[in-house]
Amino acid sequence: MNIKISRGALRGTVQMISSKSDAHRLFIGAALADQPTEMVLNGSSEDLEATLQCLQALGADFLRQGDKIKVFPVEQKEELAVMDCRESGSTLRFLLPVAAALGRNVLVEGKGRLPQRPIGILTELLREHGCSVSSDQLPLEMSGQLKGGTFSLPGNVSSQFITGLLFALPLLEEDSEIVLTTEVESRGYIDMTLHTLKRFGIEAEEGERGFSIPGGQQYHSPGVMQADGDWSNGAFWLTAGAMGEAVTCCGLQMDSPQGDKAILDILKQFGAHVEVEGDRVTVSHGKLKGCVIDAAQIPDLVPILCMAAAAAEGKTEIRNAGRLRIKESDRLAAMSDCLKGLGIPVEEKQDGLVIHGGKLTEQQGEIRIDAYGDHRIVMSAAVGAALLGREAVIEGAEAVTKSYPAFFAEFIRLGGGADVL
Repeated sequence: MNIKISRGALRGTVQMISSKSDAHRLFIGAALADQPTEMVLNGSSEDLEATLQCLQALGADFLRQGDKIKVFPVEQKEELAVMDCRESGSTLRFLLPVAAALGRNVLVEGKGRLPQRPIGILTELLREHGCSVSSDQLPLEMSGQLKGGTFSLPGNVSSQFITGLLFALPLLEEDSEIVLTTEVESRGYIDMTLHTLKRFGIEAEEGERGFSIPGGQQYHSPGVMQADGDWSNGAFWLTAGAMGEAVTCCGLQMDSPQGDKAILDILKQFGAHVEVEGDRVTVSHGKLKGCVIDAAQIPDLVPILCMAAAAAEGKTEIRNAGRLRIKESDRLAAMSDCLKGLGIPVEEKQDGLVIHGGKLTEQQGEIRIDAYGDHRIVMSAAVGAALLGREAVIEGAEAVTKSYPAFFAEFIRLGGGADVL
């Protein structure tokens, strides 16, 4: 699906959808719990549906009632479980260790770039601790019972590997230890996992080198739970406010462990005005100036921050973003192409970008932007084109269904022009 974006400001108020990152974790905790759990969820996405279907394949069940989903815990099954992770890296990396801890025989599949995304570190750990894993990429088959012990892995490759192990290891008979051999990146996502585990009564003690996890634990249902509002997707609207007229996002909790709430501090660093009242966050335009952004802990914010940088006067340097090359697309290359297409000078480095904002170069002919099948590239390009005053055609815009199916409906409601071609 191709969508033509028209020039124009975005303004108004958005009720934020539930955090995909939080909901993934809550669904897994609920599926492993001792009693059913009722989840309150504002909106869903392709990635969340992938997690629900994979949990169902492992023996959980679900009952949908409006914005509520009742989760019935996993019941042991003997037949082969087919887990289709679609394009969700979280689903794959969270649930592969969980399936191993449950002792399930599974066939794991995926599509898009997911089969090429690296999981060798995780599959090797599973082999070392009692499982048979047929391949280091999808599709793969796994069998055997995961055993506890010491799990050593780097902390700067994917926090999702750590999260998957943190969910799985409490289920084992033996005590376990996760030893991290490097500094941790995307720390906020691990904090979210620890927060979820605590809500389900699971102990995981953090030390200098990693985590100690007692075995033989039981997940206990809290009864009713509600996923936090999504700071990651809220960042698109808040950045639009920084680039143009005021935008308010409702339902964003300031005490959330989501690392992407750092968007507020970064937009302030650019020079935008930020106001917080309860769970309402308003960002409005200021005189934006380029800055230096360390993306090690907030990689998912980089695509939309590129658009703030494009609108800011002077040079913005985004550093420590090398892991973006192994996301749904090579996001550094994709955003470099996107910015150039919009007339923004940009230098692509191995682990970052240097963006020279404030002035648009003249573009000849129709502007077409390849989203590379990546939801965050689509949403960033839409906000950027509208607020930078460029008419542009985004190719592959249907990728937004991965995380935010209602994005373009909200975009139009806020005053954006988006026409399906």
